[in-house]
Amino acid sequence: MPSVRMAPSILSADFGRLAEEVQAADQAGADWIHVDVMDGRFVPNITVGPAVVEAVRAATKLPVDVHLMIVEPERHVADFVRAGADLVSVHVEACVHLERTLRLIRELGARSGVALNPHTPEDAVSYVLEAADLVLVMSVNPGFGGQAFLPAVLPKLRRLAQARQERGLEIDLEVDGGVTPDTAALVAGAGAGVLVAGSAVFGTARGTAAGSLGDRVARYREAIAAIRDAALQAPPG
Repeated sequence: MPSVRMAPSILSADFGRLAEEVQAADQAGADWIHVDVMDGRFVPNITVGPAVVEAVRAATKLPVDVHLMIVEPERHVADFVRAGADLVSVHVEACVHLERTLRLIRELGARSGVALNPHTPEDAVSYVLEAADLVLVMSVNPGFGGQAFLPAVLPKLRRLAQARQERGLEIDLEVDGGVTPDTAALVAGAGAGVLVAGSAVFGTARGTAAGSLGDRVARYREAIAAIRDAALQAPPG
């Protein structure tokens, strides 16, 4: 099983205290910071742009993981890379020339990611895996935070993990949507190495999560440690 990393999403953060929230997640043990960008067209919600990515970049040295839920993402990837994105993911459903866009992201100096909505089969990215550094599997229908995890995506995640192994590719598998300390083992067991968590980490901004931000990140770290320990104790084969 690959190492498992945690990427809190600022979608549920208190934007009036954004730098403090990002720094608190960093200090509590987050591995990446995830930024969800929505345009009101590809998904019904509208969120942030490059200026917020720039503010996140100034607040942390952690990798900044930008998820573009927008139409025509190729028109905007350069702005997000200039703002400080270390990784930019675009949706297969939004890209007419997907491989070209993934290669553009790499040429700009960032890691490239391709995202799949829950209903989109893994075959949709089969021909571009060599151009991608990450595949992001949505485990909720994108557009809003705080949704329940959709377990139907687990077989897709397993098939992607199998394809990665069979083709000898160094690709991260990331899962976004309803990932909590309780569902972390499910997605990690299916092959995910990056877990995105929004309302379960930053949710006190909207009254949806208990305890301090540090406590909530610690629960994820405990869940990840338990996953690692279980993998180490499992018999070979």
